[in-house]
Amino acid sequence: MEQCKEKLYPNCDNQVWLRSCEVEVNEPITGEITGEFPRWVRGSLLRNGPGSLKVGSMRFKHLFDSSALLHRFNIQDGQVTYQCRFLRCNTYNRNMAAGRIVVTDFGTQSVPDPCHSIFDRFATLFSPGEALSDNAMISVYPFGDEMYAFTEGPVIHRINPVTLDTMERKNLMDSVALVNHTSHPHVMSNGDVYNVGMSLVKGRLRHVVVKFPFMEKGDMFQNATIVGSMKPRWTLHPAYMHTFGITANYFVIIEQPLSVSICRLVHNQLRNRPLASSLKWYPEHKTNIVLINRETGKEVKRYETETLFFLHIINCYEIANKLIVDLCSYKDAKILDAMYIQAIETMQTNANYADWFRGRPKRIEIDLNAPILTHFKPSLLADLGCETPRIHYDVYNGRPYRYFYAISSDVDAENPGLIIKVDTVTGQTQTWFDNNCYPSEPVFVPRCDGKSEDDGVLLTALVKADDSHSVSLVCLCAVTLKELARCTFTTPSPTPKCLHGWFLPDV
Repeated sequence: MEQCKEKLYPNCDNQVWLRSCEVEVNEPITGEITGEFPRWVRGSLLRNGPGSLKVGSMRFKHLFDSSALLHRFNIQDGQVTYQCRFLRCNTYNRNMAAGRIVVTDFGTQSVPDPCHSIFDRFATLFSPGEALSDNAMISVYPFGDEMYAFTEGPVIHRINPVTLDTMERKNLMDSVALVNHTSHPHVMSNGDVYNVGMSLVKGRLRHVVVKFPFMEKGDMFQNATIVGSMKPRWTLHPAYMHTFGITANYFVIIEQPLSVSICRLVHNQLRNRPLASSLKWYPEHKTNIVLINRETGKEVKRYETETLFFLHIINCYEIANKLIVDLCSYKDAKILDAMYIQAIETMQTNANYADWFRGRPKRIEIDLNAPILTHFKPSLLADLGCETPRIHYDVYNGRPYRYFYAISSDVDAENPGLIIKVDTVTGQTQTWFDNNCYPSEPVFVPRCDGKSEDDGVLLTALVKADDSHSVSLVCLCAVTLKELARCTFTTPSPTPKCLHGWFLPDV
């Protein structure tokens, strides 16, 4: 690694990711409002993300291991309140009870547990929902009228969307035998939910698509079924997947050359080593785009694009016998290394760090009549850093669309805390920023009688570099990115930057 003594990224404050919440905000607090929140915006913005790097005198080594912290911004008649609570998952409870890290996580190895031998760890190989960390600190999604916190393990947690209490722990091994799944299921307009994960099908490891059918009465999980499956490109090295796409006729699965080594995963679990050490990057291999037919559930088409790494698909859709795949693309998987705590702490002397985070929005345009494994080269949608993208989801997910919104991933930019808007038709971009402030994923909330795709507002949680005890909810006009309102809260302890969220409108 190239090391330099000077501060290489003077405009980027790494401390916003290193904060640890020490005091929860159980009861709603009010803040100071500037501007005016539109009266038609009524509901709750729920957020999830890293909450605390500390357990007793110990500290997690990777951002993905930080204890999950849930946030709630409730908007009513132009007024806003704020709450935050830790997710009471088994991992959190065990760590807190012990006062040290006793559950091995994505990038952190736990202290040795004298009560658990290698034979105990062998037995847990057959129950990954109980063996792996259940620290669901990535996202929140609705299943019917219930809200769940997600990570990539098989366990999700039902939360109370008003109090943020942890209500129930669900192990998806019990319903559809999922050993893992993406952190970003798709919620359809009729309430059905789809997700992609790994499962054993007739004794063989497969990527599967699971449907959780919407039910006004009944259990969406107990009625879940596998509606599609495909064989991994490499049987014992299935691709790592954080998101997937869905169109009118296809489930879109992107097999990037970052794989999970099953043999290494088993070895690491027996040796109590972190999950991250089971990942392997294959730079000499291309990326495959696999289409599973939504009617038959079978793989019907497979194409190829350049070697790339991605976390988030922006949108996918079909038009004129073509498939469009838009995603936030990186040249390799170094962004995962960039989220180790030591890497964040030393970023200002790491000349390679900005490259590790150099994500760009790209479009892959696929001719659906092309032969299998035809190579399609991505094109650049905008020369701006791009992460945690959002669209007008309810109407345009899986359909032709025009606009997306995201935060910048460029730590070496003049203003690293950008929110971006990209017009995928004209290529025009718009940006918003506030000095020394860092917004999270901008969530689009449509106006109920909107006249255009971008007629609505963006809601984003914002933290300040120079005030760790402050968090704001910012409301932007989605058309112009003009700031309409902001409510700033003073919190009793540091507030970390969050990751993903969901807006629940009042009904």
